[in-house]
Amino acid sequence: MDEYLLIFRHEDGSKVASPEQMQVWMKQTMDWIGGIAAQNKFVGGNGLPHDHARVVHHNNLVTNGPFGDIKETLGGYIIVKAESIDEAVEFAKGCPVLQGEGNTVEVRKVAKGDGVH
Repeated sequence: MDEYLLIFRHEDGSKVASPEQMQVWMKQTMDWIGGIAAQNKFVGGNGLPHDHARVVHHNNLVTNGPFGDIKETLGGYIIVKAESIDEAVEFAKGCPVLQGEGNTVEVRKVAKGDGVH
């Protein structure tokens, strides 16, 4: 069984939800993760606050991040175990992040020295 990274992308990270809406989304997210964990396929994950980031460039220039020129932000990620990328995509389809218009969940196989590039 392989591991897959599910990356949560928010189209407009500058929009701030109400505390009540955040609470609803957090419960939905915990329930969704709980469903994956009940199948013994949840590995781990974290949220990524957009206000605590820096970008290090090739010349060691450090700028505040993430990427001030674009609205899209990374909201977090989880790692799941799955038999195939298709199974991991099915997990992603249930992610509450997708309730936000323009939001996406990117699914990537985690390379573990198996030559996957």
